Amino acid sequence: MTILLTGCAGFIGSHTTKALLQKGYNVIGVDNLNDYYNPAWKKQNLTKFENENNFTFNRLDITDQAALEQIFNQQEQNEPIQKIVHLAARAGVRASIEQPLLYQKVNVEGTLNLLELARKYQVKQFVFASTSSIYGAQKKIPFSETDPVNEPVSPYAATKKAAEMLCYTYSHLHKLKVTCLRFFTVYGPAGRPDMAPYLFT
Repeated sequence: MTILLTGCAGFIGSHTTKALLQKGYNVIGVDNLNDYYNPAWKKQNLTKFENENNFTFNRLDITDQAALEQIFNQQEQNEPIQKIVHLAARAGVRASIEQPLLYQKVNVEGTLNLLELARKYQVKQFVFASTSSIYGAQKKIPFSETDPVNEPVSPYAATKKAAEMLCYTYSHLHKLKVTCLRFFTVYGPAGRPDMAPYLFT
């Protein structure tokens, strides 16, 4: 089975790549290696897969639908992409306040590009990385996935909420099997350098 994994060079993405390869999947990785933090960290993550025959890497941006579709077209001649794990995004609350248009383009438009390709190429399952930030001004603790999420307090949260809504729409209209994961603070080996464990040590 072939899986398209966006954000494959990042912290969560590289661990996901490793896990999928260990389970015997063919992984097509996509990442633009942006400079939200030092791209050298992401390049280092990719070196772990240099000798993996079941892994191919494509450096491109998810806002480039033509480039994404080229991957799908190429795979149609071999083994079609059956699942998408969409982890790529512009992350960070503070940066989104300074660059809201960029966050909208990547997190909303980029997600829509992938959903549309999933529909067009009859992908079986779509997994989307959302965020706990969408709970926004929610006062009830602990949070629940059934809580209303109508008060995002940053462009980052708003774009992730919008992307979740698009996921629901494609699930409803096109019967695409969608799973949205609302990550909280993730940490561990090869973690992002802008996260607390690295900043505080």
